[in-house]
Amino acid sequence: MRSTLRLRRSPAVKLALVVVLAASGTVQAAGFKATLIVRDDDPRLERSRTERPALGQPGGPLAPAVELAIKESKLEMDASGTGLTLDTVRVASAAAAKEAAFKAAAAGSAALLADLPADWLLAAADGSKLPLINLAEGADRLRERDCRSNLLHIAPSERMRADALAQTLAQRRWSQVLLLTGPSPLDADRAAAAQAAIKRYGLKLVASKPFKLSGDPRERDLANPLLLTQGTYDAVWVVDSDGEFARSLPYRTALPRPVVGDGGLVALGWHASFDRYGAPQVSRRFAKAAGRPMAGQDWSAWLAGKALASAAVATPKGPIAAFQKALIEGEIDGSKGVGMSFRAWDGQLRQPLMLSDGQSVVSTAPVDGILHPKNTLDTLGADAPEKLCKAAK
Repeated sequence: MRSTLRLRRSPAVKLALVVVLAASGTVQAAGFKATLIVRDDDPRLERSRTERPALGQPGGPLAPAVELAIKESKLEMDASGTGLTLDTVRVASAAAAKEAAFKAAAAGSAALLADLPADWLLAAADGSKLPLINLAEGADRLRERDCRSNLLHIAPSERMRADALAQTLAQRRWSQVLLLTGPSPLDADRAAAAQAAIKRYGLKLVASKPFKLSGDPRERDLANPLLLTQGTYDAVWVVDSDGEFARSLPYRTALPRPVVGDGGLVALGWHASFDRYGAPQVSRRFAKAAGRPMAGQDWSAWLAGKALASAAVATPKGPIAAFQKALIEGEIDGSKGVGMSFRAWDGQLRQPLMLSDGQSVVSTAPVDGILHPKNTLDTLGADAPEKLCKAAK
């Protein structure tokens, strides 16, 4: 008489079997598609700039970081019976960005990612109703007066970066601030964010002076650090979107004082020297894949890939609307030690920032002692009661 032995499979065993079957190709994973829209002939990626990028500037294209995150998440997606593919589209204008977004939606993309200037981002956001993740543009107006309900931001805003610096100055009691501002309209907007942060955290703006790099001998004094930094102050805050003047400012001031802003101590979304919460492994994998250190924009792109993969795992059978909901409302682990999520009032990812001198991560923000009634991460950037984004749900 033959006896039959029946085994009751635990959930862990079932998951292991799914992993084995997926790896062998027996299980055909359904999938989602995302589209990355980037600028063709991006001037930020010229060889002369990427060979020696200033702090806060991109070190190269962002597609490798997104692809790395998708590759790292493949086993988990296979186990869930889902997948994720990435298409990359290059555009040469805002109108082309809008058309690319429309075509991506028509072709079945579930979400968009973009490394584009502010106006191009807005055009792409208006080109479809798909969630659009901003990977690199920090302009505050995208989170405020020009916000869109489908526009999400992993890149920290300029206000977040300014708040991180102001918190750090306040913690160290460097309360007297000299502000140096470059000549571009972008510098003017960012200087306004710096002044708002200085006021917000109880610092004192002792003087605000313009600087200008010029080949005209009559304007030579406008780029002379010794002349520009005369006076009494505890720290020099330099706003230089190009980065060339700010790079040369530390150790050239009239007084022996720290430099912050775009030179000296800089607030970043990521720096490759960060050594906690699994960050070294993330930076190491990226450096191996891309052949360069991981910059803040690369981390934003990597995290976007992780967010997309997590949404796919959470909704393996769809529909696309469920995937998009999981993407917008989910919590993301980005090796910064806290769970991060998108703010409902402006689409900005709440996250800690790193303060770096280019050699190491000196500190992080929010700093110890900064309080908030709900989440201390919301001390960086616009808070909910301000209601600056009229398109927020």
